Amino acid sequence: MTAGTATLVLGVGNVLMGDEGVGVHVAQRLAKNPAVMPGVEILDGGTGGFTLLDALTGCLRAVIVDACLDARPPGTVRLRRPRCAAHFPTALGAHDIGVRALVEAAELLGRLPRVLLVTVSVRQPFRTGMDLSPPVAAAVPKVEAAIMRWSSRVAALDAVRPETRAGAPSCTNWR
Repeated sequence: MTAGTATLVLGVGNVLMGDEGVGVHVAQRLAKNPAVMPGVEILDGGTGGFTLLDALTGCLRAVIVDACLDARPPGTVRLRRPRCAAHFPTALGAHDIGVRALVEAAELLGRLPRVLLVTVSVRQPFRTGMDLSPPVAAAVPKVEAAIMRWSSRVAALDAVRPETRAGAPSCTNWR
């Protein structure tokens, strides 16, 4: 990650397990988008676990995109501002260090940035393979558009309120 990154967009998941890799698919799509705002860094976090800690704690704000196993129909997109690590989804695989564990580590260090969590609902069992199911694949451009809108609003705020840029104190709660 580049020093002084104001916003990190972190897509996580295992692309070898179909829908579980939706966060990575979003990150890869955003990385190809020429309209991504300056000061926004896109990171394909894959299944990086704790190796992503420096990237997460080195920004002012983060957008984390991940699959979520919940009761909603596959492909449902939710944007949330979690207040603590318990509000993040648990790892979907028994051998994974998931987003929740990563956020807990950042909280313990006192360096958790402001986080917007974007989840895409998925179903188990996951198919092996790199393709997304049709409803989850249809959610990817929706997530991309939502992140682009959000980052445009944040960039406009940064322009009129310089104290919101990187270097300002971060906090664990959105106010």
